[in-house]
Amino acid sequence: MLVLFFAMPMGMMIGTSFHDSSSGALSFQAYERFLSDGLTLTGFWRTTVMSCLVAVAATALAFPPAYFLARSKSRFRIIVLALALAPELAGVVLRTYGWLIILEDRGFINDILLHWGVIAEPLSLSKNLFAVVVGLTHVVLPFAVLSLTTSIQGIDQNLERAAQMLGANRLSVIRMILVPLSVPGIVSALLLSFTMAASAYATPALLGGAGFKVLATMISEQVLFYVDWPFAAVMANALLILMLIVSYAGLNVEKRLRDKRDAKQRG
Repeated sequence: MLVLFFAMPMGMMIGTSFHDSSSGALSFQAYERFLSDGLTLTGFWRTTVMSCLVAVAATALAFPPAYFLARSKSRFRIIVLALALAPELAGVVLRTYGWLIILEDRGFINDILLHWGVIAEPLSLSKNLFAVVVGLTHVVLPFAVLSLTTSIQGIDQNLERAAQMLGANRLSVIRMILVPLSVPGIVSALLLSFTMAASAYATPALLGGAGFKVLATMISEQVLFYVDWPFAAVMANALLILMLIVSYAGLNVEKRLRDKRDAKQRG
């Protein structure tokens, strides 16, 4: 199944990238264009920055509800879980349009601030990086919550109780016990959020506007409007390489931290 639905399409895409868009002959023209085109390189770095911001924001926001879901026995736990997963009940486009209504120049936030006299003119909250990061964080947040919840549930609660009995306050317990032991979940949430944000199309296209180009929207333009499949394949390869590098780096960091922690425990 993996060979048929993943390896073969990826191989075909890589092969397409080594063809000339006009003649179909073998060529490195698409790669040369990618490395020399300032607009494409800007889109690549914008995709990287955007995905990093989304990954950090989603993981940070997911930690408190994930800890509550993993530790609480309250009857409100199911309500918090439902609220955490509720965004997935609506489509990505619907959620994105909701944020567009909130963040646009005559949207909810600007209307309230103008009505209260806090600002004299609308704030630029949409059609930029800020709007895209906010929208994508909302999209990937449920996945980060589930990833962290599973990781925290695997941590023995007696370790936290023992630290508190020895005089550690709640903040110290979180900083010295909970966070180090939940590193696998944190890394998983970061990687999952990064890869989902990097490959997102609808949210950057709607919230970012025509001037906010990321690799996903640029690939769509090359396929649908310019019909330049080799150049689109090169950008898709660049996106894949970016995800692989970030995933490898994240897993490597997680392994080093785990080995360091195990070494301290043995010592």
